[in-house]
Amino acid sequence: MVNYMLMITAEFDNIKSLQPQGGCDDPSFTYYFKLKCGNCGEVTEKEAWLNLDEKIAVPKGSVNLVQKCKCCGREGTITMVPNCGRPLTQDLVEQGEFVPMMLFDCRGYEPFDFAFGSGWQAESLEGTKFDDIDLSEEEFSEYCEKGKCPVMISNLRAIFKVVKGL
Repeated sequence: MVNYMLMITAEFDNIKSLQPQGGCDDPSFTYYFKLKCGNCGEVTEKEAWLNLDEKIAVPKGSVNLVQKCKCCGREGTITMVPNCGRPLTQDLVEQGEFVPMMLFDCRGYEPFDFAFGSGWQAESLEGTKFDDIDLSEEEFSEYCEKGKCPVMISNLRAIFKVVKGL
């Protein structure tokens, strides 16, 4: 078992924070990424999708994904571990920091190539909330009426970092 933390960063223009619509632990927010088989190294063609609402019963509890490798036939599981993420803020962006979003307990698979999709929420420096943002194009721009200025999220980046000692 290996734990992987999804870490994100971006560039902000007049944005205070970015997070999944209902927060990092929103049970309906869907995470999309490709998988690499830990046995043969085969990479999935399509992204797997996981959210906290989707549970699959297994002999020792439940997981969020069970998938069999198309190449070697080995089965792997991924379990999402809530309460580990936090919003990406302007301060962290200015420092060039990546912020944790979600922790994944992976058995037999390695996650990579996170795909930003829809369901994000941003807040402008003036407090205007922008809901259900689609970041699949890895950019967002809008106009903040309160601040009378454009707002923008760009240069989105994501990495999966191995986390030990949990």
